[in-house]
Amino acid sequence: MESVVNLTRTSRIAGSSPRVFEDGLANCSANRGIVVNMRSMTADLSGVQRYVDQVSARLEDKLERLAPIRPLQGIKGHLWEQCWLPRKVHSRVLWSPANTGPLLCEQQVLTVHDLAALDHPEWFAWKFSAWYRFLLPRLVRSVRRVVAVSEFTKRRLVEIAGVDPVKITVIPNGVDQRFRPCAAAAIDDLRERLKISSNRYVLSLGTVEPRKNLPVQLDAWSRCVERLPTDTWLVIAGRAGQRHVFSNVNMERVPPRVHFTGFVRDADLPTLYSGALALLYPSIYEGFGLPALESMASGTVPIVSNSTALPEVVADCGLTVDPSDSDSIAAAITSLVTSPLMHRDMRERAIRRAHSFTWEKTAAMTWEVLCQASGL
Repeated sequence: MESVVNLTRTSRIAGSSPRVFEDGLANCSANRGIVVNMRSMTADLSGVQRYVDQVSARLEDKLERLAPIRPLQGIKGHLWEQCWLPRKVHSRVLWSPANTGPLLCEQQVLTVHDLAALDHPEWFAWKFSAWYRFLLPRLVRSVRRVVAVSEFTKRRLVEIAGVDPVKITVIPNGVDQRFRPCAAAAIDDLRERLKISSNRYVLSLGTVEPRKNLPVQLDAWSRCVERLPTDTWLVIAGRAGQRHVFSNVNMERVPPRVHFTGFVRDADLPTLYSGALALLYPSIYEGFGLPALESMASGTVPIVSNSTALPEVVADCGLTVDPSDSDSIAAAITSLVTSPLMHRDMRERAIRRAHSFTWEKTAAMTWEVLCQASGL
């Protein structure tokens, strides 16, 4: 049975924008000499899938898409990518946009989002981390060009794989235009549906997995909740990480005024961000940190870790904290929630900064690298 299917684009991301090109992007003529590896789009929605969807949408007439005919996880997915995909690519240039690709395709551009499986193998199932510890350094050295989504990711690639920095181009993620401040009526409607009892809440967003640092967030909240106005809550949105990838997370006693929403639809994220006083995102490890950027675009000030890629994204438009220090996180929450002037100033700066990150720029820069790799 055929193991590869050509994809016409059907967006999985709510509100994906139509293809828009900046000046100069269309100079490299459309061709079928560049193929995109769409295996990642058969998985659950995450930041990586959002990146693949948004960038490929803006290059949809310029790339041939190849993906498994059905979702393939684990060893079956790796076999498809390592064995079947190269047979379909032949001598063309392959763009693998999601951290992984076939070792047999040297004419390849690889996008690397993070190296968490190499830097923190203890967070992952051992088979998953062992595979990426084997694959990624070899793949980065063998491909023609590498795209990193942040300077932090580029530095880690150079340190771990020993690759020439000239080979790596940093191209930041973008943010969809649907992430913007929302009307009060829309926010109230969403709060009612998610059973959020107050219009004053700090939002914590992300899958319940070790890197998201949820136990420390809860500890920090317990240290500051009594100093906050009584109508201020911590809202935690997200679902547990995939069992075959992430180790279990042990969450101990939950402090007062914490509400778990469970899974939130992607279409509701802009409104959920927009209604929050702040985004609490002291993640231990991020290759980029798309939720921080999306919150900024939505008019929500982020509180993020002072490490990995998050300071690159937030700059001076949010508060940075030591992700291991509950007191530091508690102090940041307190100062932001109880200082209206500081909150207003940071909110305005956050919105302005977010406008400089667009998927159109990401697509244009990516296409330039693909053209260089293919000699066009």
